[in-house]
Amino acid sequence: MLKVGLTGGIGSGKSEVSKRLAAKGAVVIDADKIAREVVQPGTQGLARIVAVFGDEVLHPDGSLNREKLGTIVFADPDSLATLNSIVHPLVGARVAALQERAAQDAIVVYDVPLLVENKLAAMYDVVIVVDAADETRIERLATYRNMPEEDARARIAAQATREDRLKAATLVIPNEGTMDDLDARVDEVWATLKDHAG
Repeated sequence: MLKVGLTGGIGSGKSEVSKRLAAKGAVVIDADKIAREVVQPGTQGLARIVAVFGDEVLHPDGSLNREKLGTIVFADPDSLATLNSIVHPLVGARVAALQERAAQDAIVVYDVPLLVENKLAAMYDVVIVVDAADETRIERLATYRNMPEEDARARIAAQATREDRLKAATLVIPNEGTMDDLDARVDEVWATLKDHAG
């Protein structure tokens, strides 16, 4: 089993790369998706978040208001650390269970947004960083997520720097060109991963 950590800053296009690797046969374990699952209504995760941050982080239907929680934690490093201490162990347990189910010869891609921030690079055989300039990412967040520029800059500032992310990389996928450029680079990276796995 080849363990691949896939990361990239918000707006870098990491999800596009993740989809393409899954289409090629990688077993993709998406930490963000799991992080959403472990805070669904009725979960221990959501109960702990509400105990710390209060009912104001809930929608009227009892689900987590991620935007409201985001405005609290991305403005305050201590709050962010508290949130991470609730969510990360729950995500870790779910990831371990999914990993056990993968075939022995699988290429398992762990889609981990905060891989560098949480110093997780050593857990993987290969670390792939999807890279794009901050200004490109801010433009994408405005265009595709309707995120105000100030919020986009705050999210980027709360994550690792581009330089720190690149230092952790075994392989880099630049993503400032066309979708065809991205496809071509993912093809190259997939061939490299198959060599590593073989």
